[in-house]
Amino acid sequence: MNSITEKFLHMISDYKEMWNSSYYIREDGGCAGTQSTKNVSLKPIPGGGGLEIKVEPGTKGENIYIPACVTHGNMDDIVHNDFYIGEDADVTIVAGCGVHNDDHEDARHNGIHRFFLAKGAKVRYEEKHVGSGETDGKKIIDPVTDVFLEENAVMQMDTIQIGGVDKTIRRTNAELKKGAKLIIHESILTEHEQTAETEFHVDMQEPDSTVDLVSRSVAKDESYQNYHSVIKGNTRCTGHSECDAILMGNGKVNASPELFAGDIDASLIHEAAIGKIAGEQIIKLRTLGLTEEEAEAKIIEGFLTGYQM
Repeated sequence: MNSITEKFLHMISDYKEMWNSSYYIREDGGCAGTQSTKNVSLKPIPGGGGLEIKVEPGTKGENIYIPACVTHGNMDDIVHNDFYIGEDADVTIVAGCGVHNDDHEDARHNGIHRFFLAKGAKVRYEEKHVGSGETDGKKIIDPVTDVFLEENAVMQMDTIQIGGVDKTIRRTNAELKKGAKLIIHESILTEHEQTAETEFHVDMQEPDSTVDLVSRSVAKDESYQNYHSVIKGNTRCTGHSECDAILMGNGKVNASPELFAGDIDASLIHEAAIGKIAGEQIIKLRTLGLTEEEAEAKIIEGFLTGYQM
């Protein structure tokens, strides 16, 4: 494991020395360290294409770490990970990706994750993305997440892009069975000429399922963001989508939510707000001794992370 990877691990997955739990560290398309436990099995898919992660039924309180790092340009890293979470298990999965590029060629990581949660299973999924390096080669992260929730399963996804990523396309698809619940909190910061696209698509076909999508973003300088969510409710269900964005400089944001209710008992709501930082907020913080730049940074930090647990 090289020094760039170790630096990223501190940023994206609360790394200290090594985890006393299951983990798989991916570095430039290969394995830089792995460990399974009694209740969590991590097996590489033949050919280096990814992992099969199995959590035994009834497992409680375990953490699973699966960070991925790209440390140079001219790298297109694609990984497929499948998670099978046993009945009534309750675990936390910490993913995250760091891409470093000091070369002229692009560096890209594409993580394709599929989650299969059995009846009553619960997962908290934490994912941070960050890029670093000064170069004309781009730093690209394109995650794809497919979620399949069986009866009464619950999945909470907290995803945050904390800077330095030149281009990202983030796709999440989900199917919810009876009584299942999906909670997604997304935070994205773009600067300079960076672009970010978010696609959410959630289907609720069985009664009493619930989805709550919350996206908060800040578009600075000449950056551009596009948010598109689709919630389909063809049964008695509850769906909520919220998209809030702050514009700075010449930043641009497009938000296009879709709601489809195919049942009289489907309750679907969307909220959206796009605008600049209120001048009163800046003034209030400046009276406490902060400069204008420090006040803006503090407001952005609170906006992007304030709702996360």
